[in-house]
Amino acid sequence: MSDPRPSERDEALLVVCLCAAWCYVCNDFRATLAGLARAHGDVAFVWVDIEDDSELVGDVDIENFPTLAVFRGSTPLFFGVSLPQAAVISRILRSLGDSNAPAVAVPAQIAALPRALAERRREALA
Repeated sequence: MSDPRPSERDEALLVVCLCAAWCYVCNDFRATLAGLARAHGDVAFVWVDIEDDSELVGDVDIENFPTLAVFRGSTPLFFGVSLPQAAVISRILRSLGDSNAPAVAVPAQIAALPRALAERRREALA
């Protein structure tokens, strides 16, 4: 009998955009991110302000914005600065959409983001 739960390989991508409210590039990028969410309906996009949401990212040093963390389930597939352009991010998502995309090493706080965001969502719905 097969396991009815989807495997992590079958899960949708999660894109976490790490930005800051004071960053003009981030503020301009927010509309682009919303457009990406509409264009990639099978991908979950989450905006995390590194200061307002510091409990999620801890002391991870984000040097440039936007910094993206992309996961399939709890597996990190990408972590780094991206140009704030829809075409660039769409290309990243296409390359990671392959279920064989390898995991990448990320700081522990970044690796914990999928679980922490899911917990935050459960609390908000309770």
